[in-house]
Amino acid sequence: MALRFIGVDPDTGQQGSPTIWVDEVNGEIVVQGWKPSAALNAECAANPAPGHTPGIPPHEAVVRIPARMVPMLKEACDAAERAGLS
Repeated sequence: MALRFIGVDPDTGQQGSPTIWVDEVNGEIVVQGWKPSAALNAECAANPAPGHTPGIPPHEAVVRIPARMVPMLKEACDAAERAGLS
């Protein structure tokens, strides 16, 4: 895996900060974020994408990142496209 660091939430200090990378080998955007509350996790599980079964599969997770990181997500999307990963 070749992770390219994109950015970290500037408002969270030096530990446990939401972070965004691009995996340029596997063509994935990798996000570290806050764990959702039990209520938010349940709400996400109860509102699946159209055509999908309810629930969150064991191999997937819901994460939260602050809206102030949207520019970093856009940068990660652009980097993935430039690398021909889309």
